[in-house]
Amino acid sequence: MQSMEQDPYLWLEDVDSERALAWVGTHNAGTEAELAAAPGYAELRTRLKTILDSKDRIPYVGRHGDRFYNFWRDADHARGIWRRTTLDEYRKPEPQWETVLDLDRLAADEGENWVWAGASFLKPRGERCLVSLSRGGGDARVVREFDLARLAFVEDGFVLPEAKGSVAWIDRDTLFVATDFGPGSMTSSGYPRVVKEWTRGTPLPDARLVYEAQEDDLSASAWFDYTPGHERQFVQRQIDFYSSELFVRDPAGGALTAIAKPADADAFTVRDQLLIQLRTDWQVEGRVFPQGALLAVGFSRFLDGERDFSTLFTPTETTSLDGIAATRDAILLTVLDKVKNRIVELRHTDGSWQRRELASPGMGALGVASVDEIESSDYFLTVTDFLTPSSLYLAGTGADQRTLLKSMPAFFDASPYAVSQFEAVSKDGTRVPYFVVMRKDTPLDGANPALLYGYGGFEVSLTPFYSGVTGVAWLERGGVYVLANIRGGGEFGPRWHQAALKDQRQKAFDDFLAVAEDLVARKLTSPRHLGIMGGSNGGLLVGAALTQRPELFGAVVCQVPLLDMRRYHRLLAGASWIGEYGDPDQPEEWAYIGEYSPYHRVSPQQRYPRVLFTTSTRDDRVHPGHARKMAALMGDQGHAVLYWENTEGGHAGAANNEQTATMWALSYIFLWQELTEKSSPNTAGLR
Repeated sequence: MQSMEQDPYLWLEDVDSERALAWVGTHNAGTEAELAAAPGYAELRTRLKTILDSKDRIPYVGRHGDRFYNFWRDADHARGIWRRTTLDEYRKPEPQWETVLDLDRLAADEGENWVWAGASFLKPRGERCLVSLSRGGGDARVVREFDLARLAFVEDGFVLPEAKGSVAWIDRDTLFVATDFGPGSMTSSGYPRVVKEWTRGTPLPDARLVYEAQEDDLSASAWFDYTPGHERQFVQRQIDFYSSELFVRDPAGGALTAIAKPADADAFTVRDQLLIQLRTDWQVEGRVFPQGALLAVGFSRFLDGERDFSTLFTPTETTSLDGIAATRDAILLTVLDKVKNRIVELRHTDGSWQRRELASPGMGALGVASVDEIESSDYFLTVTDFLTPSSLYLAGTGADQRTLLKSMPAFFDASPYAVSQFEAVSKDGTRVPYFVVMRKDTPLDGANPALLYGYGGFEVSLTPFYSGVTGVAWLERGGVYVLANIRGGGEFGPRWHQAALKDQRQKAFDDFLAVAEDLVARKLTSPRHLGIMGGSNGGLLVGAALTQRPELFGAVVCQVPLLDMRRYHRLLAGASWIGEYGDPDQPEEWAYIGEYSPYHRVSPQQRYPRVLFTTSTRDDRVHPGHARKMAALMGDQGHAVLYWENTEGGHAGAANNEQTATMWALSYIFLWQELTEKSSPNTAGLR
């Protein structure tokens, strides 16, 4: 096991050092030389690039004013274009688009490696927005004011230098800004702890202080609710991922009034209502509201001390709240029921809430987004599952009727395949659901190459999705695809997540291993043919599975992972995840973290399946040093590993479709080779 006192690979944490980049270049070249030469690689990469560049993909839009905006990448626009159209035009099979901003041209003109990071509009119908641009795809962004009438950046307009942070309009000439204001203005997690009110034409350092969080908090932010008749300013202290304080701000004097919610609850307003979503039980004036519930009460009445909540959602053993969207006259709840979605419409009429279940498909995922929560009763509904290409509908509250706007083409023939949902029994007896996608005629002989994917953290729910990449790269070749809904995720609400927090983390790993064992027991595959994949927290998951049960797997793809859990909190945004994993500087917490930290568990005496580590130089969320050090350590111990690091892309691992196609082609070719070849796994070390 790797000693916590000495780490000979610390030099690989120096992201841009000449020595570290030379190491990256050497191992990138070795990985590409092997995998790019593999049979089928060139053809697969070309097909994946074609899928990613397809002009028949759904151009998802967001409305501002009377226009619908979309950001789009294809073969002709590698960095992408930001464009807009009208709803009437959007309904057509081939809409006419007006280009708002050409990112390829902008990057060329300015000599910058710009990656699109979004835009914030001046509401409700202002002709200005704040465009966010990232260098190479990281979380740190440059913010620049843009004129939507002139289609140009505003000369002498608002500009924020590159930093992690947030910005929000108050009015045309005033912003809330949370950014790097200099020494002492950032938290230990690397996010802003200072929020200021910045007036046009004044120097940023002179902006008026709004709020200052603690150095060991996660972040601070502020925003303006522009709903007519309910205009309010809010300030939030994010203590950690799961606890916060919320204040309403007096715009005249700047005084803050605390919203008396539980620290671990989320709260927000919809018109005159305050909504509170609970992570733990809450006892209020003799009533107990359960963990996972959604409550509502009049905002002004709540500030006056009233606590007569209406319960909008109560979870059960199999249901949880997956999403909330508001239109002009209703709230739409997306509910997960046994990891399948349904939608509930709520209306607040004459002082009471009326509830209506919407008709929806069976095994699949539903996504709801309001067209305009102030001006429109309409919403967009996305419908998808593993084998049905995603469809985008326009629907209105009060009825089940919907109009099909766009459908993704079928990138592979789904007719030979079927989707099943099974349960595995974890070590402590908990039943863990998982989905299996495979050919209908798949033999139950244990010889099928199978890919098990999981995440298990941060309340993230893994639901059915359509992927041309997965279909072409895995299913078409005869692979079995498995999606595990393990604890740590949000599939069954806060209780499912909290069951795997901190000293209970091993339960997420146990669940994942139980699914793997269940696949083998059902003879859907066998250890020799079973591969696992996960990214970010999922990279930690597969790293733990690799080091705890290496005999259970034939190959591992570990993407943008956390692996060194002794130092994770000292690297980039890592300190913000202490609420999830614990603090390794506390001996009693390191005692359980060290039990699973993959970097500290890997051993030269153990035999491991071959691993492909992938990450990004420009990932400023999860440090690339995790993957670098683990690959170097395992290689020096004599284990068979490959390593590939994209020099762009941020935490997503890729900045454009070209890079994305390469990343996925390398990953799937690696898995196919390792899980289908008859020879024993290679243990020749890092190549």
